Amino acid sequence: MTDTAVTTPSYVSDASASNAAADAAAADAAAAANDKRAFNKLQKRLRRQVGNAIIDYGMIEEGDKVMVCLSGGKDSYTMLEILRSLQRNAPVNFSLVAVNLDQKQPGFPEHVLPEYLDKLGVDYHILERDTYSVVKEKTPEGKTTCALCSRLRRGSLYGFAEEIGATKVALGHHREDILETLFLNMFFGGSLKSMPPKLLSDDAKNIVIRPLAYCREADIEEFSQRMEFPIIPCNLCGSQPNMQRQVVKEMLSEWEGKHPGRLESMFKAVTNVAPSQLADRELFDFKGLEAEQTKRRENRIDAFDLGREA
Repeated sequence: MTDTAVTTPSYVSDASASNAAADAAAADAAAAANDKRAFNKLQKRLRRQVGNAIIDYGMIEEGDKVMVCLSGGKDSYTMLEILRSLQRNAPVNFSLVAVNLDQKQPGFPEHVLPEYLDKLGVDYHILERDTYSVVKEKTPEGKTTCALCSRLRRGSLYGFAEEIGATKVALGHHREDILETLFLNMFFGGSLKSMPPKLLSDDAKNIVIRPLAYCREADIEEFSQRMEFPIIPCNLCGSQPNMQRQVVKEMLSEWEGKHPGRLESMFKAVTNVAPSQLADRELFDFKGLEAEQTKRRENRIDAFDLGREA
């Protein structure tokens, strides 16, 4: 008895290959559709959160000229994109102008932002100020540059906002920035304060808004990657590993990892302050509690007497 080899007809092999290719194409199409839905969901969430922040704090009004401070980082790119998207269907008319502060950092790619903004058709200004040299000269070796850099940057931008007639100055700080600042002030400043979503500058010349106040950094990061923004790294402060802000950021990230939802609860606390349950004597009249007690008791007695007479 001899073995007989069984040969599969070529048309069967071709059909199997065709079916496999069709299955792969269908899987790719399904994955692409799911990816598109996920991106649309992300974009809608950011739009909703920014829109809610604008409404809750009255950030933008009819006729406002909003100066969008564009650093070249993920946060400011996202802020500009979402504001442009909301502008098209907003119930009020407002204009946007992007402003980048060129701090004369060595190797700064000066062409990136103008090319990007020209492509979008967005009005913009590049403000040139050599704050880099000042920061390097004034900051002692081994110390972080953030405080001085931030102060010089704000001064330059606020002054320029006044020059161009901007009624609002938009900064790209998000939810985690606000929480990090809260803890930095508690740990190192002895004060319970953070970054408000809307702020009047000390000289009363500028109103600062933070449209991304309700937005998660992870969502902004993902949106930035999806949009393929031309990110410009900050060589002045991005390489300082011992910054206290970075330490606090890691602490909050660890908390969120162990207890998902903790950051959301903490941010809600920032918007739900009970002055009488803290200890700030200027914020709440503790010395006047006895008078308040007497007043409430008299009101209760009056109400009781009126009810009895009726």
